Amino acid sequence: MNTGVKITAFAAALAATFGTAYGVGKGVGPVEEPKKAEHAGHAAQDPQKEGGDGHAGHEEGAAAPASDLPGGLQVSQDGYTLALETPTPAVGRSTLKFSIKDAAGRKVTAFTTEHGKELHFIVASRDLNTFRHLHPVRAADGTWSVDADLPAAGGYKAFADFKPAAKGARGVTLGADLAVPGAYAPKPLPAVAPTADVDGYQVRLGGVLDPGRAGELKLTVTRAGKPVTDLEPYLGAYGHLVALRDGDLAYLHVHPNEGGPGPDVSFTATAPSAGTYRLFLDFQHEGKVRTAAFTVKAGATGGAPAPVTSGTGEAGHGAGEHAHG
Repeated sequence: MNTGVKITAFAAALAATFGTAYGVGKGVGPVEEPKKAEHAGHAAQDPQKEGGDGHAGHEEGAAAPASDLPGGLQVSQDGYTLALETPTPAVGRSTLKFSIKDAAGRKVTAFTTEHGKELHFIVASRDLNTFRHLHPVRAADGTWSVDADLPAAGGYKAFADFKPAAKGARGVTLGADLAVPGAYAPKPLPAVAPTADVDGYQVRLGGVLDPGRAGELKLTVTRAGKPVTDLEPYLGAYGHLVALRDGDLAYLHVHPNEGGPGPDVSFTATAPSAGTYRLFLDFQHEGKVRTAAFTVKAGATGGAPAPVTSGTGEAGHGAGEHAHG
């Protein structure tokens, strides 16, 4: 991630920085040893780590091009480009194809596996009502492909979060526009609410979100009024959180603090600016990954910590994808 987006994990105290979008409680953390390098927007698990080998923008000590920009705002960075081969998919289910190209225009075929994947691929609608967390497959020539269900015409943005295997390469989050042809009717952001409901589960989002101040966001998962205490590891963690800033869709993909398999999953973060953000929490239970979506306003009271609120929208998971919208 770009140096404008700053994050470190919550250990014994609030010590994390969050550079693109966004109390103390029980945290739920990864079920694998933290890595020295994290994906752009992935929360660093080592609170002492100071950049260097992670994604651009991970820590204060990291120096990288476009260091003042959050992740996902550029189609090219650090000599790598997100090249969409299907920039105008049809409404409904279709196959998306893309590649990551190096500075010489060659398709990259070697990536570092992080959080169980060589590359994390997100597609979101410009109105932030639709969210897809996809798992593309890479061909030998470097072409990635994945099926995606895009429910309505309009503008979407695709994000590729990866770290090349080249020596000295940093993690990068690139973003490119998708256009689904047809009559476009943008939807307003969902109304705020203290909880989000998905497939019979209720997820409550608590904590504060304040620009420039570290705070914990705690998500509590229940079903039929009972806490879910046996969340399953998904990509090496008990929960994944993606945040997108309303307006420019600046991107952050965060992993949780230390803890057990529910009912709480916590993240420590600092919003880079006042404004509205959409948060998408992926969690796995009984073999299925689900997505709970929230609308959050940072700096809503002029600098004081803002209450965290949530909303509904289209979310769900299918073969090869986790979807909201």
